Amino acid sequence: MVTISGGPVTTWEYATVPLLVHATKQILDTWGAEGWELVTVIPGPGPEQLVAYLKRPRES
Repeated sequence: MVTISGGPVTTWEYATVPLLVHATKQILDTWGAEGWELVTVIPGPGPEQLVAYLKRPRES
């Protein structure tokens, strides 16, 4: 598939990751080192729980 400008379309893979409040930076650094980009963080099911949504380009 190509875009209107003729370039290739990037396809993405996604991950949903629980974040521990006391280790947020470490968790995100680990995923970032594997090529994942943070999209958003939302509140999790508990009062001190967060959920991160990440994406990275899908390998061909």
